[in-house]
Amino acid sequence: MSTASAYLTVGGIDVDVVYKDIKHLHIGVYPPMGRVRVAAPRRLDEDQIRLAVIQRLPWIKRKRGELRSAQRQSERAMVSGESHYVWGVRRRLRVIERPGRGHIELDGDRLLLYVPPETNTEARRKLLEAWQRRQLREAIPPLIRHWEPVVGREVPRWSIRHMKTKWGSCNRETGHIWFNLELAKKHPRALEYIVVHEMAHLLERNHGERFTTLMDGFLQDWRSRRDELNAAPLADEAWTHPAQEGS
Repeated sequence: MSTASAYLTVGGIDVDVVYKDIKHLHIGVYPPMGRVRVAAPRRLDEDQIRLAVIQRLPWIKRKRGELRSAQRQSERAMVSGESHYVWGVRRRLRVIERPGRGHIELDGDRLLLYVPPETNTEARRKLLEAWQRRQLREAIPPLIRHWEPVVGREVPRWSIRHMKTKWGSCNRETGHIWFNLELAKKHPRALEYIVVHEMAHLLERNHGERFTTLMDGFLQDWRSRRDELNAAPLADEAWTHPAQEGS
């Protein structure tokens, strides 16, 4: 049975579409994080598939919620003994109270947080987020420099921010790309995937066939990287894969 594939975004949800020599359309939501896949007859066009997905959105969202809730991390209290992820690796936090300026160090499988005595939870969290930003600021520039000649477009400006609905975003008119602060917790493969994904949007706004073709040419294993990213434990918020926006 021959197949062809496409990639759509419907209601903020990424959908893999596989065209097959079949009679009826099938929609599946798969673990661990609720990947949505549509097996569609070749006779259906993109609008027909999109409508079918829209009609099943309540069911899709319910199934995704069931799957994702099992993987969600509880909110971090920033105390010794709890776990935090650094570049996809789970590390045990140790809080060390001593006078002086607060900072963070890695020590084997531990994340050391040095803070003045009686530093509250929010101040500890801000120290961690500032450190995560520095991690991303070091990791992103070489990736952009590597991919600019491959994609054929320059990235004139990029920023890091805390986003609740997507891993990255791109403004095609200005070339400005935003990266989610949460990416500092994920495997470096995931960060590179998001860099390429957003840079591909400089060439193609939508998540249609052309975008899929571009991604296949730039990063052949982008689907597995995307699935790894979505399978990684999440923070205590509703994170999703990049939606379309100025994306």
